[in-house]
Amino acid sequence: MDHSTVVESVPASGGFFSRLMGQKIGAMPLPVYFVLACIVLGASFVQIKNHATGAMASALPADMIGGFAIIMVFGFLLGHLGGKIPVLKEIGGSAIMALFVPSALLAYGIFNPSMKAATVAIMKTSNFLYFYISCLVAGSLLGMNRKVLLQGFMRMFIPLVVGTIAATIVGVSVGLLFGYAPYKTFFFILIPIMGGGVGEGILPLSMAYAEMGILGKTQGELIAMMIPAALIGNVVAIVSAGMLKRLGDKHGQYSGKGLLVRTGDDNELLKEMGADKPIELPLMGCGLLIACSFWILGSFLSPYVGIPGPILMILGAALAKVLQIVPARMEQGAYQMYKFMTTNLTYPLLVGLGILYVPWKDLIGAFTFGYFMICASAVLAMISSGWFIGKFLNMYQVESAVVTACHSGLGGTGDVAILSACDRMGLMPFAQISTRIGGASMIVFAVFAIKMFA
Repeated sequence: MDHSTVVESVPASGGFFSRLMGQKIGAMPLPVYFVLACIVLGASFVQIKNHATGAMASALPADMIGGFAIIMVFGFLLGHLGGKIPVLKEIGGSAIMALFVPSALLAYGIFNPSMKAATVAIMKTSNFLYFYISCLVAGSLLGMNRKVLLQGFMRMFIPLVVGTIAATIVGVSVGLLFGYAPYKTFFFILIPIMGGGVGEGILPLSMAYAEMGILGKTQGELIAMMIPAALIGNVVAIVSAGMLKRLGDKHGQYSGKGLLVRTGDDNELLKEMGADKPIELPLMGCGLLIACSFWILGSFLSPYVGIPGPILMILGAALAKVLQIVPARMEQGAYQMYKFMTTNLTYPLLVGLGILYVPWKDLIGAFTFGYFMICASAVLAMISSGWFIGKFLNMYQVESAVVTACHSGLGGTGDVAILSACDRMGLMPFAQISTRIGGASMIVFAVFAIKMFA
């Protein structure tokens, strides 16, 4: 469970108000959150007169201020609730709640027009979607230890490739059994599962599909088609990770207790990656500029090379890290900006995505038995291949299977959920390789390949 959703309490000996203030949603005391939520939500139901035009308008501004207020109020609460509900909290409940509940609230008329207008303003008009993607991709790649990145490539390349092939063969085969065409199964079910999540995978993928006119659908319609597959795949990976942990506890010869490779200096590298560095606010500003610049670079080059800008951004950030183009302190700033975004704005972002890109009725209609079996069988095939290939690459099978499972993770949030389920958070650098690099590779491949079948 993400640390931002942990509820903290003061000793029971304090007064009632002290105990109440000790209850927190994220880092915010419950009474403070309640007051702020009442202000924001109350404003959405109040109409005030615009003195300049004389027209009536919502007291909740349909701009960046109102938009951030709405998605953060809902994101903090739903992220907290998803992390506390039994069973659900073990399968990525925070992300599931933040994505699905707002979609349902909008469908049933509880989420009023003023709230939607403010959300549209922040997610579309202000391009918060792409701002988040920029910070996430640049920070996660630049913040990774270069040696870990290079060694991870060498050690995880074969399991990722074999796992991808296994997932594709099994997924397409199961799809045929349930009447799904291989084209639809591969490009709209399997690729979203292995694409690295929503922000890094489905959003740029849907953008590329929409730009090419695939199926004649808009980006929003394509996102609604692909998100269910990514979510189901992530849930299966989380449950599988928990089972792998129990298997490793029972049969110690298969478990490295968090260590991926049986020999080498992996322990030292993982310790270095886990070391906390002091926050430097000026460096975060540099990291913000770097993230935005990578996005602009991708947009600038896209018309000349024929690859969507978000994909070029991913490739550019990875190449900059390998070639050590960005100074180390600037990389630190980009990584700290990434941590700020993921810690504070992941669940609010999912709220916005749920409102704008997840039509509730279409989503419910996608959850058929055949659809679920395609997703589950593909992820289980991937995990199984990671187990068996790991044995031949001198890896601990439990850890190799877990890291391979992260190829189907729902981005950084999915990695945290998967690794938390098996108590192996030290594998995060390798999980990031599996999710980010593996996902980016699948997105790039899909963009090129679909042109031949469209």
